[in-house]
This record gives sequence, C-alpha cells and structure tokens, in this order.
Amino acid sequence: MTAVKLTITESRCRSGCCHAGDTFLVRDLCPPLCHELWHDIYPMVYALRCGGLLDHGDARMRFFDAACPDGGRVRIHGEALDE
Repeated sequence: MTAVKLTITESRCRSGCCHAGDTFLVRDLCPPLCHELWHDIYPMVYALRCGGLLDHGDARMRFFDAACPDGGRVRIHGEALDE
C-alpha cells in the first residue's frame, strides 16, 4: 500500500492537537489527530493508500485538501507518496 503524507496547513485548533506545519506519515496506524478530523479525512486517506484517485475540480488527483468539521479551524493537505 502507498503511504500518505498529511500536513497541517492552518490551525486554530481549540484543543491544541494540531499546529500549522505538523506532518504525519500514514502507513499502518492512525496519526495523532483529533477523532473528528480523522473521521472526515479517513475515506480519502484510505482511497489514496489503496492507489485510488480523488476528484479535484475536473481532474482526478492523488491528493486532497480538507478542513475540520469544527468550523474549519484546522486545514489539512494529504498526498500519496511513491515509496
């Protein structure tokens, strides 16, 4: 399976879990993110880990950008890595 790199691009996290610039490499285990954010991005992470492509405008890409469900306080970028 492909690894997925997650990068926090912006953070106003209420609980202090995420800080701008934090990066996580997802291979087997869940990264130390709050469960609300992980719940939202997990389907996209799983698709990329399995070699899938995600809709991005009119194209299909190997990355995504998402925001946490708590008013978008945290923004995250995920991308498939070739290892």
